Amino acid sequence: QVYLVESGGGSVQAGGSLKLSCIASGSTKNYNYMGWFRQAPGKGREGVAARFTDAIRTGYSDSVKGRFAISRDRAMNTLYLQMDSLKPEDSAMYYCAAGLFRGWPSLETLLTPASYSIWGQGTQVTVSA
Repeated sequence: QVYLVESGGGSVQAGGSLKLSCIASGSTKNYNYMGWFRQAPGKGREGVAARFTDAIRTGYSDSVKGRFAISRDRAMNTLYLQMDSLKPEDSAMYYCAAGLFRGWPSLETLLTPASYSIWGQGTQVTVSA
């Protein structure tokens, strides 16, 4: 069993930064990719960033490319999302997810919520204008 716990959310002004963390517990054999997703009130969950756990392959949605950075501390089994130049439209509940993929999944697949089977409870990010 794998458990994911997010932290680091909060309230910031536009242009500010936040760094989200996701601590994973349990066997790493159950997943080989991890990602960050977000869901604003009244909207569907959307993929933000994804990363292969043992390599440097990463992918981002167009809406955050150049502003957000996903990284992982293997020793701490922790996934991070550094968010810079935040905008009010980035406000949402942010979720960490993990999944087991075969082959070389496309970026579209990696940023699709249904591709992942393991989810955290989320951390709220609010960006004010």
